[in-house]
Amino acid sequence: MASDNANNQADTASGLLSGHAKYVKGATEATIGSVTGSQAWASSGEHDKADARAELRAAAENRDPAQKGYGKVEEVAGRVTGCEGMRREGEASSQDQQH
Repeated sequence: MASDNANNQADTASGLLSGHAKYVKGATEATIGSVTGSQAWASSGEHDKADARAELRAAAENRDPAQKGYGKVEEVAGRVTGCEGMRREGEASSQDQQH
């Protein structure tokens, strides 16, 4: 059973990392499309961001609430990337670590 829990945590962490990377990629593509006027880039970026949000939601559902988040680092990364969920989770785990 402990092995299942460890595997689930690893899958969740992988999904969170992959989802955030995909979101940043999508945001970058959307920005390039916006700046250059390329609808193809903008559309691709929005599509990647939507996929990333779905991946992040799935990973967050499997996240073990007993595990601490990454605190301030996660909060700042969320602000920089524009990922509101990451920012909120970082803020919450930062407060948990202070108590």
